[in-house]
Amino acid sequence: MSIRNVKRWQWIGLSLIIGLGFGYIQHLPTADWRSAFGNTISQQEFEEGLVREQSGLKWFRNVVVYPEFIDDGGKRVRLKEPNGYQIEVVYGIKKLKPIPVKRQALNLGSDALKRAGTVMRIHQGPARVKRIGHGVMASPKVVESARWFRETLGFICSDDVYAGSKDNIIGSFNRLDRGSTYVDHHVYFCVRNERAGLNHLSFEVADIDDVFTGHEHLRKLGKYEHMWGIGRHLLGSQIYDYWADPWGRVHEHWADTDRLNTKNGSNLISAEEGLVSQWGERPPERFLNRVIS
Repeated sequence: MSIRNVKRWQWIGLSLIIGLGFGYIQHLPTADWRSAFGNTISQQEFEEGLVREQSGLKWFRNVVVYPEFIDDGGKRVRLKEPNGYQIEVVYGIKKLKPIPVKRQALNLGSDALKRAGTVMRIHQGPARVKRIGHGVMASPKVVESARWFRETLGFICSDDVYAGSKDNIIGSFNRLDRGSTYVDHHVYFCVRNERAGLNHLSFEVADIDDVFTGHEHLRKLGKYEHMWGIGRHLLGSQIYDYWADPWGRVHEHWADTDRLNTKNGSNLISAEEGLVSQWGERPPERFLNRVIS
């Protein structure tokens, strides 16, 4: 496979860092390590962690890729998904220390005195982003795109969404396969559109208060277009808030999400049931139709 002349979203390149928060790619049978990565690394290097082995899944199926060393000391391989976009899979990047975020206790339910004697004073200012959570891609090839991410990178279907007949899949939520370890409901969502491109990128913030105070901060700045929210999704259950930056790219801030493992399996759900909020407004057309190629 050639990695030259591949389309990419220049501002981020769709690096697969979306999987590095609560999960990482881990599957490749031992017998397939050389056919997958060529002869540019030793078996020892591979087994020490380029990806973790598990039997039963062909990783980078029918694709020969060559790892590159990158500035942060890790390795990177570049792939091309069915819409022609470049996917970068990275391993071994130097990890930074977590930024501490103080959180006051909440007087709720059976813990009604957890903050007894202390008043609540929350952070004011921009939302404190913890990590990138997931990416959402629009595509006329939803089924083919989801299949590629599952067969090539080992993703698992969380929810496939259909319109009309059950074989008419218009959206696909996919998560990482980390066995019994719990991961985010999805790191990749593909939704049907006539054009292929980016719908939005999603960032987890410190807590639910941060979603609201971050909303107020962006509103007061007057430089950003509010796209959707605040509300709580049904699929994934995040409390969300969507904004477009001055260049039209949409960013989601969210807190609290469903976390699943392989025992949770996969679901097929209608668009009428699944693409709604548990509370909050319906998504506006300007959000649904936002695609950056």
